[in-house]
Amino acid sequence: MNTSENKSFDWDYNDTCDQDPCPELPNGTEVLHVLYFMLFFLSVLGNTTILWVLIRYIKLKTMTDVCLLNLALSDLILAASMPLLINSQNLASCKLLTGVYQLGFYSGNLFVILMSVDRYLAIVHAVAAMRARTLRYGIMASITVWIISVFMAIPGLTFATVEIDPEDNSSDCQPLYPEDSQQMWKMLRNFSENTVGLFVGLPIMVFCYVKILVVLSKSRNSKKGRAIKLIFTIVCVFVVCWVPYNLVVLLKTLQLFLETLKTCQAAKAIDSAMAFAEIIALSHCCVNPVIYAFVGEKFRKSLHKALTRYLCCSKHSRRTLSHRDTTEKETSNTPVKSDY
Repeated sequence: MNTSENKSFDWDYNDTCDQDPCPELPNGTEVLHVLYFMLFFLSVLGNTTILWVLIRYIKLKTMTDVCLLNLALSDLILAASMPLLINSQNLASCKLLTGVYQLGFYSGNLFVILMSVDRYLAIVHAVAAMRARTLRYGIMASITVWIISVFMAIPGLTFATVEIDPEDNSSDCQPLYPEDSQQMWKMLRNFSENTVGLFVGLPIMVFCYVKILVVLSKSRNSKKGRAIKLIFTIVCVFVVCWVPYNLVVLLKTLQLFLETLKTCQAAKAIDSAMAFAEIIALSHCCVNPVIYAFVGEKFRKSLHKALTRYLCCSKHSRRTLSHRDTTEKETSNTPVKSDY
């Protein structure tokens, strides 16, 4: 990530800052660290709950179940990058941070798109898509998404390196591209992120959910109002979380060509915007469990069943232990007749 507090993945756009007089921005390192740990904890809690219920109780019977499982996995991968954002001072941790973040970023966005298409097929083409929404095709689609995500994450992992500032002996994790093709690689990375999140992902989601809304508006189902609210929530959350990040990445691309965006003030303003946009984007992996799983009736029933069974088992075990302790105390206090 291009965080401002440790300059991870610095894009080398601030070359003019050394020449122009520019005030330093306030350091928000501690606040960012707290936010990273909070997002990490919430994401792990929510997504591990999804994995537990899906594997233990739902048993992965449909394409939707497979997509939800893989979305939870990709969110956990993205969450795993948050502790690394705080400390990536050697080459191994830097490459691990880059690879984990890139893989979680691309796979998470692609699985959100896949789930949008799956819901579109389930509602708009319910009869015709029955054969395409099987467990087998869900597994095949998920494998394809992971292959694409790994392929798109390879360049960032390859060029990730640690640069040490000799003045204060601080280390920065950032991509080090070849000088003769530096601008091309920067444009390629920016374009790939914008393609997944903005140019392709958002239009597909809007198309799918608009079609779903048209079908639901003609339906007489008593629950259509709730479904429409859920659709608006999904689209709005995706827009709020990822569009600001993608717009800042787009500004980073324009910064390569426009001199007005290369000034010190403009560069630091974009860096500050990136710091906030990254936090908002990372929060999406905490919100996904709520809007894709906990709101669903099928998942909520399975979760309630799991929690009820767990609580009943824990109460039964406590009662058993209590009864056993009472028996042992009564036995120890009973006088024993000796044969000698």
